[in-house]
Amino acid sequence: MAVVAAAQKNREMFAIKKSYSIENGYPARRRSLVDDARFETLVVKQTKQTVLDEARLRSNDSSMEPEVQHEDIPTKEETTQAIKDDSGLTEEEVFLQNALSENPESENYPQKSILVLRLKEGMSSLGRILKTVEKFNGSVCHLETRPNKNEGAQLDALIKIEMSRVNLLQILKSLRQSSVLEHCTLVGDDNITSKTPWFPRHASELDNCNHLMTKYEPDLDMNHPGFADKEYRERRKEIAEIAFSFKYGDPIPYIEYVPTEIKTWNSVFNTVQELMQKHACVEYRRVFKKLMDEGIFAPDKIPQLQEMSDFMCRNTGFTLRPAAGLLTARDFLASLAFRIFQSTQYVRHVNSPYHTPEPDCIHELLGHMPLLADPSFAQFSQEIGLASLGASDKEIEKLSTVYWFTVEFGLCKENGNVKAYGAGLLSAYGELLHALSDKPELRPFEPAATAVQPYQDQEYQPIYYVAESFDDMKDKFRRWVSTMSRPFEVRLNAYTGRVEVLDSVDKLESLVHQLNTEVLHLSNALNRLKAPSLQ
Repeated sequence: MAVVAAAQKNREMFAIKKSYSIENGYPARRRSLVDDARFETLVVKQTKQTVLDEARLRSNDSSMEPEVQHEDIPTKEETTQAIKDDSGLTEEEVFLQNALSENPESENYPQKSILVLRLKEGMSSLGRILKTVEKFNGSVCHLETRPNKNEGAQLDALIKIEMSRVNLLQILKSLRQSSVLEHCTLVGDDNITSKTPWFPRHASELDNCNHLMTKYEPDLDMNHPGFADKEYRERRKEIAEIAFSFKYGDPIPYIEYVPTEIKTWNSVFNTVQELMQKHACVEYRRVFKKLMDEGIFAPDKIPQLQEMSDFMCRNTGFTLRPAAGLLTARDFLASLAFRIFQSTQYVRHVNSPYHTPEPDCIHELLGHMPLLADPSFAQFSQEIGLASLGASDKEIEKLSTVYWFTVEFGLCKENGNVKAYGAGLLSAYGELLHALSDKPELRPFEPAATAVQPYQDQEYQPIYYVAESFDDMKDKFRRWVSTMSRPFEVRLNAYTGRVEVLDSVDKLESLVHQLNTEVLHLSNALNRLKAPSLQ
């Protein structure tokens, strides 16, 4: 729990506080999940560097020193001067020091950590290091050594220690000045450390995922179709305030759509209905028909998110959550892990029915939600979300790019023909016709290549990726995700609704037991089907 709390603190510390605009370094004019992720990586990196630099400056003035002195431990004055001359605190140490400054009472809390040391003088210097740990009132829980091939560094050592937080900081500073060490590195004790990006463990924690983007909001961007329409801007604010007040467990607010909004919906709905028969994948067409049969889709009314959420839940377990605006890439992807899609409720401007610079409810209702009611596609969407939990900023960029070229602009094969399944294609007829023409290049979907494909912002995409099938897409994606640097695996427990981090033998054994039980039920069912009928 302490690690989770620390990760939450770090999330708040590095929160995106800049507006998503070109003036602040946003990389494109047209908004996309890919560029959002790139912008967030840049801003978080800049913010993190500022925080680290400030913490390192503060560390130079630190007066926290144990009374113990040792021949290998420099004095306070020597340590302070060395920190000024060296690169200073590592990121792990900064997070630890921040925890101390926010809660001074925690300085004597026991802290388990791992030190990776490179010793210049072999076993003789190892004994002196262990003596230093003892002097700082620490205990050694585990020790490993191995020869090192580099000249002048005879031995590498991994030491798992436990000591108070304040002493841990000081022993690190002191060890780095020891003449017997080539370097000293602190790593976390657990797979999930205080540096691991915070991620929600339960759907209720999505209440904390409300880092809104401000790019292309009508009050801020003069290129927005509704910039000069005061009535439209007020309407957007009204609907946004309704979503802002939403909390986990609340019914989705009902929106009374006005005639101009219904007119816009009608224009787009009729166009999509006409084009989908020829160009949309069979899974989309199948669900679209069900939505019409149940009266949820109709040309003269905009579906309410609650009725759409109930429909999706009956079919795949996906539900909807109202969003006041545009979320960060990390927050948006995280919600998919819980089979929750965060959807806006506002409608694009009536003067631009076939194009909107940011997602609106028409894009999400007609583009995304039919396929989220398809079991295979819903599973793929959830797996992207699960892969994002605890991922690095760079990996979020790659996942966002995969999402962009699949969920938003993906194509698939169907009986030898190429069909569209991407929401951005199915809700934008111009790009749909372009994607299925002979103008762009169509490549087979391979996640490793897709994840680094440059995104075209100014015009239609020159390259689209074609999946053999949804099942083939999921299989390739799973194999690619297994190569990510995240040192742990996660799963959503369907009974508790909580994300479980599979980072211990006990958790894995419990999961294997559950799976064995499920396999037994399936085996019994299969045997009953094979058994001859009893007369």
